[in-house]
Amino acid sequence: MLSAVPEKVFDWAIGIVSALLVSLTLYTAYFGVFPDGLQRSAHLLLAMALVYIGALRALVSADGSSGLNTTLQKLWILLVLAGGIVTTGHHIVNFDAINDRWGEITDYEIVFAVVLLVTLFDACRRTIGWPIVILAAIFIAYGLFGAYLPDGLAHRGYSLKRITAQLYLGGGGIFGTPLGVSATFVTGVVVLGALLEKTGAGQVLMDFATGLTGRMRGGPAKAAVVGSSLMGMISGTAVANVLTTGPISIPLMRKSGYRKEAAGAIEAVASTGGQLMPPVMGAAAFIMAEFTATSYLTIAKAAFLPAVIFYAVLLAMVHFEAVKRNIPLLRDADSTTDWASIVKRSYLLAPLPVFVSMLLNGYSIMLSSFWAVVASMIVSYFSRGSAQTPRRMVETAVTAAYAVIPVALACAAAGCIIGIITLTGVGLKFSTLVVLLSGGQLPLALMLTMLTCLILGMGLPTAAAYILVATLVAPALVDLGVGLLAAHLFVLYSAMLSSITPPVALAAYAAASISQGNPLKIAVLACQFGMGAFAVPYFFVYDPALLGIDVTWVQVVVSFITAIAGGVSASIAMLGVLAYRLNIIERLGFALAAVLFLNSDWRYDALAAIVAGALVFWNLRKGAAEEITTGTGTQPVEKTSEGET
Repeated sequence: MLSAVPEKVFDWAIGIVSALLVSLTLYTAYFGVFPDGLQRSAHLLLAMALVYIGALRALVSADGSSGLNTTLQKLWILLVLAGGIVTTGHHIVNFDAINDRWGEITDYEIVFAVVLLVTLFDACRRTIGWPIVILAAIFIAYGLFGAYLPDGLAHRGYSLKRITAQLYLGGGGIFGTPLGVSATFVTGVVVLGALLEKTGAGQVLMDFATGLTGRMRGGPAKAAVVGSSLMGMISGTAVANVLTTGPISIPLMRKSGYRKEAAGAIEAVASTGGQLMPPVMGAAAFIMAEFTATSYLTIAKAAFLPAVIFYAVLLAMVHFEAVKRNIPLLRDADSTTDWASIVKRSYLLAPLPVFVSMLLNGYSIMLSSFWAVVASMIVSYFSRGSAQTPRRMVETAVTAAYAVIPVALACAAAGCIIGIITLTGVGLKFSTLVVLLSGGQLPLALMLTMLTCLILGMGLPTAAAYILVATLVAPALVDLGVGLLAAHLFVLYSAMLSSITPPVALAAYAAASISQGNPLKIAVLACQFGMGAFAVPYFFVYDPALLGIDVTWVQVVVSFITAIAGGVSASIAMLGVLAYRLNIIERLGFALAAVLFLNSDWRYDALAAIVAGALVFWNLRKGAAEEITTGTGTQPVEKTSEGET
């Protein structure tokens, strides 16, 4: 029956639902949000509807002859779509009655809860993958059967009725804070990002980055780094950054001599760091604001210097890699830059200062994003090529809605996990376990926490990974004396790095689709290039001045400089090259300097500066002497079997 429905009908349906999702967000951003039960239920309903309309469209377009398997698939999609509509719609239609019962669940609502869980998990499977589904299912099973586990993990036991009441009707379940953040803050900013991309603002940023670095050694790789940091202000998601900047930067890197795996790895790391770059950052930053009861502006300010340090160290890694591999400069026509054109199109970036200035003046994220969207719409009409016609507005809405879907579903699924953690108290047990295993030693606790975040975050969007680890392990760091904001930023960084950590590395897989390299090799190389990202959280935990909290500007400047120096020293030690190849003693010396820079005591910083300075002087002098003697120096040129650098 569905096979006879034209694809255009599905396209119209997707456009209408996407427009409703965007319109709901913009309307409530200006006029004020609806009560939580209404806002969040409508948001989840529209997100799941888009998933299943898209799935039906894919089946119909691929179905030349209707077979039994295809028919069963269509029937299943229709069933879960109906189930999602009924169970979320129940919250909307019977909102007052549910509130009057104060969370007491009825027998038919238990069935509704189970149906919604099945629908939600199926939608997550289709859009995000199995990891979040498996994790949520494990936690629900723990809630049901945890009473039978050994002491230390066991709880008193909860019935299906109690668990479904917590997940379906409770404020800490599916419709809890994470989904609320997606329904309000995140969607508004995602709409702004989609509009900036559609109007061409993203291309302006990438052209600027390419022009700025095009004639440097390893210029295309540096363009990927700079471009991804700028694009992070718009999209705030690793995979989206890869797919936006990668098609430009990866071919340029390949052309200049980088291996396909190296090109993909650099793009993956640079795009992952985009989630740290204010003012937009990623969805996890908005969730952090709710979890820590801290204003988003405070979080953005605290994250700014660590983000700059991350990209500064990454640029250093890219530069030393270019020196090590003897990557030539690009001096052909492809490296020329039409600065006049970039300046002429820079008006498309006007929404960004509107967004930032409103945040600085104390306006909410939702209202700031609303007026930034309005500004973007206005400037789009300055050029016929970027003007948002009704057709283009629908296309922008679809782009934004599909960017929201993974976040909304991940937040809803993560809400199940949080609901069980809250109900059973397992979060406190987990935190106690981390403290116990570390023996109360902060360095070991930090390493255990990062490892836990990397494992739990594998295959998850950063927002969902952060929700999980912030609930389970961040309290352990706070118990050990780490500041609340520093602890949450630490687990955010660690969860974010799961995007490049093997075996499940979403950003690496996205980069592999462009570079045609081996995804696992790209992930391994990404961890090497992203070494600075792994180090940055330790820097601001041991030196909170990097977060700019209750310190003087002199302390901030000194901490900022020494953190970059430490990251660069570690990069040199890892790659084994400065201006010339290093011997083992020099590499160990730079590694020692990096460790010394990690300490916030000025005496250690001074000693580290002396060690690093002496090694730099020795390397330059040694290399210059060899150049005089041999005429070549010690810069290595490393070739692959394919003849690539």
